This record gives sequence, C-alpha cells and structure tokens, in this order.
Amino acid sequence: MLMFWLTLLAAAVVIQIAVFTTTIYLHRSETHHAVVLHPFAKGVFKLALCLTTGLVTKEWVAVHRKHHAFTDEVDDPHSPKHKGFWPVQLGNVFYYLRGVKELRKTGELERYSQGINEDAWDRYVFNHGLVGVSVGTAILCFVLGWWGLLAAGVHAFMY
Repeated sequence: MLMFWLTLLAAAVVIQIAVFTTTIYLHRSETHHAVVLHPFAKGVFKLALCLTTGLVTKEWVAVHRKHHAFTDEVDDPHSPKHKGFWPVQLGNVFYYLRGVKELRKTGELERYSQGINEDAWDRYVFNHGLVGVSVGTAILCFVLGWWGLLAAGVHAFMY
C-alpha cells in the first residue's frame, strides 16, 4: 500500500514539474518573452521538458503562437469553441501533434517560431521527444520499480 501512495506522490511531482515547465519556460519565456531566464535555468527547463513531456520547444511555441493569432477562429489549432471543451481538455496532445503536422506541411513552422534558436543540445538531445519520455519513464522505474510505469501513466493521463 505504501508503494501505491509513493507512486501517486511521484506522479504528482512529475506532473507539477511538467506544468511549471510548460507555464514558465514554454509559455512565458519562449512564446511571449515575458520572462528572461538565465541560460542555466533554460537548460534545466529543457531537460525537464524532455524527460516529462517530450515536447519540442520550437514546435510548441509555433502551435501556441498560431493559437494566439487565431484564437477561437477556425484556424485555431485547439479552440474549444470549434472542437469542443472536453475534446480539447482531454485530447490536447492530439491537437498539438496535428498542429505541428499542419505547420510543417504549410511551411509555417519557421514563421510562428521566430526567435527560437536551437543549439546542438536541442538538435542532438532535447528534440527527440520519445527518447526523452522513455528515459524519464526509465528513471521512474529505477526509483519505484515497476510502479514507475503507473506513475508515468498517471502523469501522461493527467498532463
């Protein structure tokens, strides 16, 4: 029973790390430039993003900026008005992936991600989402044993 509660606690911690990373790093710092982060802090956020979500900064920023450019219009990549509240709340990852695919297909990824400079760390480490999430899940399994898979699953569902 103790392992179950430790697993839920670990999932809650990972969820908070992912939420803070999305809010502070992706949204406030990279998308809107409302917060200027020290390069070391940026690196920590990029690592956390890679291990907890597998999101790619440039892609997330582009999709979110397009969302702001077309808020609640037909071209909004994840408008609850057009796609429904619950589908967006529960399936936002699918709208994100569809938005990235659309931006790549139309050649607009660069347009909406201006100012996002990728370095060697991004190209060789942080931009490989499934690898990062797999390593993050492996770390949870190393710490919690097979319970780590449950923690990763809870995180994936809740995030």
